[in-house]
Amino acid sequence: MNNATVGKHPCPECGGDLQWNAAKQALVCPYCGTVVPLSEAAQGDGDGSAGVVELDLLQALARMQADAATQPPPLPQDGKGPGGVLGMLQSMAATPPAQRGYGTQPREVQCQSCHAISVFVDGKVADRCEFCGSPQIIAHETLGDAITPQSVLPFRISDGQVRDAIRAWYGTRWFAPNRLKTAALTDTLKGMYLPYWTFDAHVAAQWTAEAGYHYYVTVSYRDSQGNTQTRQEQRTRWEPAAGSLQHFFDDELVPGTVGVHPALLQKIGQFPTTTDLKPYTPEFVRGWTVERYQVDLRQAAQRGQAQMQEQTRALCAEQVPGDTHRNLQVRADYSNRTFKHILVPVWLVSYTYGSRSFQVLGNGYTGQIAGERPYSAWKIFFAVVAALAVLLVVVYVLGMQQ
Repeated sequence: MNNATVGKHPCPECGGDLQWNAAKQALVCPYCGTVVPLSEAAQGDGDGSAGVVELDLLQALARMQADAATQPPPLPQDGKGPGGVLGMLQSMAATPPAQRGYGTQPREVQCQSCHAISVFVDGKVADRCEFCGSPQIIAHETLGDAITPQSVLPFRISDGQVRDAIRAWYGTRWFAPNRLKTAALTDTLKGMYLPYWTFDAHVAAQWTAEAGYHYYVTVSYRDSQGNTQTRQEQRTRWEPAAGSLQHFFDDELVPGTVGVHPALLQKIGQFPTTTDLKPYTPEFVRGWTVERYQVDLRQAAQRGQAQMQEQTRALCAEQVPGDTHRNLQVRADYSNRTFKHILVPVWLVSYTYGSRSFQVLGNGYTGQIAGERPYSAWKIFFAVVAALAVLLVVVYVLGMQQ
């Protein structure tokens, strides 16, 4: 990417490249320690003074389609990433050069175990995968610069805060092996930015359904003694129903990461992308690891559309009157569809215990923690034995009282 497109903030004291500091919530020079609040940085593109940009989704997809029609015969899928070579090439080719890259000279490596691609900005290096800890990393030959993120959610939780939270999380893992605390030391903590796509759309939907209204009738029956008894039984009366829905989807999130386990992402809570995003500038990512997306725009748009359709159906279902419903039919029209490529902050601990790898993930903006850990078979065995012993004592005491 042309560096002039993205604002650069040199240190006012020594001229070094400033970096975002989570603890100070400001730009800090790694050489002389000068602290520069973001609001005092030079005004211009990428410094936070411009607005967060939404891009037209249909136009971008149309450019990808048109570009694909003029390309040579497609390359084979590489089989390693969700997007494959062809999708990545088409996505980048359809994006103007001024909208690609990270605004500074990156170095990329790819893990041969989990296939995540890590981008290191301005000289940072690694000898192991930041996501799974594997030493099997190789230099990644880029097919072209990735689409520049439109915006970024900067780190707000510092490494000290997240270390305390992770230690507390470890302390509540009762059935984890005793060696866990030494096998998963928090000095392996890594701060990184994960790629996400966001999608906006307005939906106008029409729905029809059968609304069910419960009512109760008294019925007679004979009990086991042959006596006649009565009871209340539920019945349902079905009536036709119809309605409409108007709804705006604001920043429907679709992750572009393959390095972090999806279940953990769902557990660390939401990122406040609708309110707290900053326009992208290299200072936010300099000194941090950035994962290059491997879910291209076309795939992400399909996933985002599926998520919106599921939510639209659920919203229409809430409008159906009565106690229950069936045969819900929804016709939805989506308009004003836009997207952004953004980066969100996470703290990650990856470790190997035995033959398995585990991750502990922290939301770099809210501090919420979620993780995986092994189980101690011995702890579980003794817990079961202790529970059985207590149960036997209770049974014995009750027997003596009788």
